[in-house]
Amino acid sequence: MKKKYSVPQKDKKDWTNFTKKMDNIFVKEDDSLQENHERNKIRRLDLHGYSLEDANKVVKKFITEAFDKNYRKLLIVTGKGSRSKSYDNPYISENLSVLKNSIPEYIKNDESLNSIINKVTQAERKDGGEGAINIFLKDKKKITK
Repeated sequence: MKKKYSVPQKDKKDWTNFTKKMDNIFVKEDDSLQENHERNKIRRLDLHGYSLEDANKVVKKFITEAFDKNYRKLLIVTGKGSRSKSYDNPYISENLSVLKNSIPEYIKNDESLNSIINKVTQAERKDGGEGAINIFLKDKKKITK
């Protein structure tokens, strides 16, 4: 048979005093949710209509500014390319999705961008799927320490 634990009188008194002052207590989840919301904001860039050269410049500026403002996740919509339905027509090349293929390659080959990026992934279908990429940035606070 287990012995019952008896709470000391001092502990009961401390607990009673503590619960009488509940107005000083904040909900931990609310505070961390707000912090996570701020940290997990997503910036979005749509590159439809940009030439390759202009898109590269805009992407570099976009990523650098987002890092400076401590964003952690970016969504870049490149589009699937003007010939994305080329499988219907055998006379049109399937390799004309210029931005879709070149933007991730540009990011990968730029040292200054690589130093602030954790990873680049294809976006989820709801965010653009094959026609968009997610960029996860490093924490600026950890890098600048």
